[in-house]
Amino acid sequence: MSYLNANEVLPAELIKEIQQYIQGSQIYIPRTDGEKLGWGVKNGTRIMLKERNQSIRLLKKRGKSIDELADQFALSLETVRKIVYGRTA
Repeated sequence: MSYLNANEVLPAELIKEIQQYIQGSQIYIPRTDGEKLGWGVKNGTRIMLKERNQSIRLLKKRGKSIDELADQFALSLETVRKIVYGRTA
């Protein structure tokens, strides 16, 4: 999460109102319910894992063993099995 200076993004009147409750501290302002992003969407983790899992499935179809895939991707045998047999994205 990046830091923003309130003076750069909020109107002065709103800053004065907020200062009645908190000053000189960082504050988290949550997104509205309709604007929430899913896990891993903003930083690309979700896409990276989906691509990794697709690679694992493809390599398994091409004959690599579960042990080889676990070593190659630094994953546990159980995690590779879950990916290969469709119990994870």
